Amino acid sequence: MDLEAVRTFVAAADAGRFQDAAVDLAITQQAVSRRIATLEGELGVRLFTRTARGSVLTIDGQAFLPHARELLRSAERAVASVRPGQRALRVDVIGMRIAPAALLREFHRAHPEIELDVVTLFDGDTAIAAVASGAIDATFRAVVQPGRQLPDGVRSMRVIDEPHQLLAGPRHPLAAAREVTIAELTGHRIWIPGASPGTEWTAYYDELVAEFGLAIDAVGPNFGSEALLEVIADSATVATLTAERTRLVWPAEYDLRRIPVVDPVPLYPHALVWRDDNSHPALAALREFAAAQACRVEGWVPGWVR
Repeated sequence: MDLEAVRTFVAAADAGRFQDAAVDLAITQQAVSRRIATLEGELGVRLFTRTARGSVLTIDGQAFLPHARELLRSAERAVASVRPGQRALRVDVIGMRIAPAALLREFHRAHPEIELDVVTLFDGDTAIAAVASGAIDATFRAVVQPGRQLPDGVRSMRVIDEPHQLLAGPRHPLAAAREVTIAELTGHRIWIPGASPGTEWTAYYDELVAEFGLAIDAVGPNFGSEALLEVIADSATVATLTAERTRLVWPAEYDLRRIPVVDPVPLYPHALVWRDDNSHPALAALREFAAAQACRVEGWVPGWVR
């Protein structure tokens, strides 16, 4: 249905005369007549009766008028939903407990006027494809390059180099250490269930293993962080690695230890990824905020980051 014809019909109904509607719409009276005639032809009914005093709605015109007004309101809402700055900025953060989610929370506190739609997509390929297609505005990812080049028009900016720590239970041989070196981790089992092949975090751990000879494995089912913490709390041989800003909560009786890893510090490289022709004004604000928060720490990063 031609919305301009519907808008003309409503204007004529409100004005009571085609001539006055023409003035209100800044078109000719003939154009008003043509649009309404077209609409009447499409609907198969007469909407107005012409009189000496002007135009009067027929019974069908009266029935159609409230629906015509709702059509125009719906059209305006539809336009507003995609008008730059009107819809929520949609951002993927992988998970709600990790550093990118913390950065996005800080962004929201700094810009409470910006509406956010936060999503958690599992793998990097899906997230980057969603950026490229416009399904999301941005994602935080470790961009595994040159093995996986970004699509044309998609850009990235490295924003967080996050130190990794050893997470161990009280019976583990390294539990009393204030810090441990990479070399001291050699020979200890580091269990990371959920390190799925093809993900960017598995690519990170694979290179960590290749460079330093660590014993990292993902053997067994992944029942989530709570089950992992329970196993570590009761084990004298199994520990895991966790990022410094990852939020983990466990019962006090677990007595888990977060121990910094040094010499070198293993750093997980989070990048902000976006499409360069995305005109959402909140995206520019997020990029500026992320750039200002960007932290560089001395340590080891995978070769595909360098």
